[in-house]
Amino acid sequence: MAPVQLAGTAGPLIENHDSLLLDLDGVVYLGPKAIPHAVETISALQAGGLPVAYVTNNSSRAPQTVAEHLQGYGLDVAADHVATSAQAAVAIMQKELAPGSRVLVVGGPGLRAEVVGIGMEIVESKDDNPAAVVQGFSPHVGWQDLAEAAYAIGAGARFYATNTDLSIPTERGTAPGNGSLVLGITNATGVVPTSAGKPEPQLFWHAASLFNSQTPLMVGDRLDTDLAGAVAANMPGLLVFTGVTDAAGVISCLPHERPTFLSLDLRGLLQAHPAPHQQDNLWVCGDARAQVVAGEIQLSQVAPPTRGSEAWLDAVRALCAAVWHEIDRGESVDFTTIPRL
Repeated sequence: MAPVQLAGTAGPLIENHDSLLLDLDGVVYLGPKAIPHAVETISALQAGGLPVAYVTNNSSRAPQTVAEHLQGYGLDVAADHVATSAQAAVAIMQKELAPGSRVLVVGGPGLRAEVVGIGMEIVESKDDNPAAVVQGFSPHVGWQDLAEAAYAIGAGARFYATNTDLSIPTERGTAPGNGSLVLGITNATGVVPTSAGKPEPQLFWHAASLFNSQTPLMVGDRLDTDLAGAVAANMPGLLVFTGVTDAAGVISCLPHERPTFLSLDLRGLLQAHPAPHQQDNLWVCGDARAQVVAGEIQLSQVAPPTRGSEAWLDAVRALCAAVWHEIDRGESVDFTTIPRL
């Protein structure tokens, strides 16, 4: 498969897609607050008949709880339109474990409910001889929980993780995610878990199947989960700059994490997207001109772009195109020379 490149659209981006798959943290809300323009944009798209699914690596809450949370912002959401990493994890466990197996759960009520839902027996200790440990994010997970899981895995229990996000965005900043806690167990046991959530493609395919969607668009704020998962699932992905990823992060991202489109926020779904194009040795988008010379990343523009403006976004697009082109040619790029935006 050819490396992903930034694409363009003649009309509103969403016109080319029959469903929308949305990450939650950093896309729809941040902490307890809805992200500006998110609710209005989603509601407008739904009013026009577009189906929307919510794809989350947060396994601590049940789909109904997630739906009620989103309803609190004024969104029209049903529980069966929420796809969680807990669902993906138990689907794998159901295939690999004997019916009724004992499982030690490290995580929240959403994960526990999914484990019970497939007929497994939840236990609390290594001394209960669990066949498996499954770990999902919960802010209440503590050292004793991680230690008990490590003891069980050391005794032979299989290890599953709903996701391996190293961090999560909150209203106060970036906090450790489930992946950081998973690493604690891996460091103690030497065992790497079978991971079920993003960036594994199964969760994305499951979300698209909720509407029998043929041309879904995934929207996220994280490169290593949302966008890498979209690439793995062979879906176009839109990166929004309302969560954890900044301009330098997307310019220097790995090929398997590349988004197809960039937007300041969800309003980009309703807008046309200019595609960067090559002009001599320059990559051009709007007034922005970018190139890589002897490994150094260079940007020229009519006027310095203001953060959060369309000119700023065009500059990021041009820089992505220039850098990705060099990477795909096998050339070296000095990422310390990324212009400050």
